[in-house]
Amino acid sequence: MQALTGTQKREFNKLQKRLRRQVGNAIIDYNMIGEGDKVMVCLSGGKDSYTMLEILRNLQRNAPVNFSLVAVNLDQKQPGFPEHVLPEYLDGIGVDYHILERDTYSVVKEKTPEGKTTCALCSRLRRGSLYGFAEEIGATKVALGHHREDILETLFLNMFYGGSLKAMPPKLLSDDGKNIVIRPLAYCREADIAEFARLMEFPIIPCNLCGSQPNLQRQVVKEMLAEWEKKHPGRLETMFKAVTNVAPSQLADRELFDFAGLEAKQQRLNASRIDALDLLAREA
Repeated sequence: MQALTGTQKREFNKLQKRLRRQVGNAIIDYNMIGEGDKVMVCLSGGKDSYTMLEILRNLQRNAPVNFSLVAVNLDQKQPGFPEHVLPEYLDGIGVDYHILERDTYSVVKEKTPEGKTTCALCSRLRRGSLYGFAEEIGATKVALGHHREDILETLFLNMFYGGSLKAMPPKLLSDDGKNIVIRPLAYCREADIAEFARLMEFPIIPCNLCGSQPNLQRQVVKEMLAEWEKKHPGRLETMFKAVTNVAPSQLADRELFDFAGLEAKQQRLNASRIDALDLLAREA
């Protein structure tokens, strides 16, 4: 961690407390972690996953429930990947960990056409490997490091390119029903995470597979949201509140709301009103 002046230390403490409060609130709001849980923290070597691990370790010390943490890194065999960095860091802070070696890099490069982005296939292979390993080690929860902006970016990506109104939930059950996935950083601002990671001097490992690709749709959306926030401070917070405050009757999804049954509902309401009026008339 960087050497800080008195003022800088106070600001760092405020930042750390804010992140702890936001992660703690997300855990409580969505019942992410319970008594006896074994939480597999997916550690990529980026700022988000380092911060998630550090804040969960902080909370673990004073949590009202007992839970364990195990860090897992998926070594995808990217050329030049510094294999020593994460083991040295994790040994240094005394966290149990596993390095899972899977050559998904070669598969992604082979299967992705020239000029196309690798994100979709890479993400799918990575999830499959991590979810399967969680079962092997008996992890009851799989923690991913997505933050508030990730959730909003996904919302707009699905709207713009997928024709669906969905984002990343703070907690979900995997499609096969075998894993519960949690996102403890769901309430946290990316800027706060970046500043925390900078001050903590985490040994960041850049992703050379996806992060270097130009014109990614997610990057375009990220820049759009950043511009909105710059022009209208607080807009991202308001949009995130909208994700947690959905009114299905005010949208148009027939699976979520029974629009066809509104006439029958109207008749039931009117009948109950008539019954109430009859009762009042009899009592008079």
